[in-house]
Amino acid sequence: MSAILDLLGGEAESLLGYKCTGIDPSMLTLPGPDFVDRVFSQTDRPVPVLRNLQAMFNCGRLAGTGYLSILPVDQGIEHSAGASFAPNPIYFDPENIVKLAMEGGCNAVASTLGVLGACARRYAHKIPFLVKVNHNELLTYPNKYEQIMFANVRQAADMGAAAVGATIYFGSEDASREIMEVSEAFHMAHELGLVTVLWCYLRNSAFKKDGTDYHVSADLTSQANHLGVTIEADIVKQKQAENNGGFTAINFGKTHKAVYEQLTSDHPIDLTRYQVAGCYMGRIGLINSGGASGQNDFGDAVRTAVINKRAGGTGLISGRKAFQRPMEEGVKLLNLIQDVYLDPAITVA
Repeated sequence: MSAILDLLGGEAESLLGYKCTGIDPSMLTLPGPDFVDRVFSQTDRPVPVLRNLQAMFNCGRLAGTGYLSILPVDQGIEHSAGASFAPNPIYFDPENIVKLAMEGGCNAVASTLGVLGACARRYAHKIPFLVKVNHNELLTYPNKYEQIMFANVRQAADMGAAAVGATIYFGSEDASREIMEVSEAFHMAHELGLVTVLWCYLRNSAFKKDGTDYHVSADLTSQANHLGVTIEADIVKQKQAENNGGFTAINFGKTHKAVYEQLTSDHPIDLTRYQVAGCYMGRIGLINSGGASGQNDFGDAVRTAVINKRAGGTGLISGRKAFQRPMEEGVKLLNLIQDVYLDPAITVA
């Protein structure tokens, strides 16, 4: 806790002592060691899906807690290999990606079909693989922002993966096709016994207005989450909310004044709790992304984890902050994130 307090600095009291004023924790389905038995055993998911989900919850330093720490390294396509791996070239080699996840005590490693397929026979039985099946590639000129299928679900199952992941750019011109494709892929994944993880991202230039980026607004991201769980994502990945009022600022869609007057506040824990609400009040786990690497990675990572845990979230999926530094430091950062979820003094607000 002392390390966590030091990294939170002046925000420590505000984040660790806050009591949510909007959605009471009694309304949430919270993470716990019995999450699969308590929640997913009541769903329509086939038994092999429950087995793979439990395998993810039982791996790494967070095993048996109901929380997840996942290493995602799909940025070689999403952001280009040079932009992602030049700061630490060892990660051009897929095996080092898996080694970082294992040495960092992660529940799973998420990457592309090629990365995980390159070392599946050596590691797929040692740490759960999460195969990302669609991507936005940046080699087309001019750049376009469109998630397309790079792999199919059966390829993930054949390599022994526990889960598949996909991204939908909700709000984009291409969203309808992506929703239909991913929904079909997730249906097949469940038939084959794989867990489904959805990157519920927003993308529309109109979501930036008057200097504010509403791609990270609580109301818009929560609705994206709600769309994601509708196509039976078992876990939702979302950028942590930083503001609110996207619907009203952009003046589109439908919302309700109670969202802003009663269910949320300006506090980051309340904003993230509204994201959890969009995930069927926590019945589907919300994992927040760690974001880009910067000048204060350790402090930023701890802050994101504290907010996620206290909001009722299920964990963190942090990549660039970990792999764009020497492996020893990457392991330290991942362990620090996990320490937040292991600390019983950090409770749900």
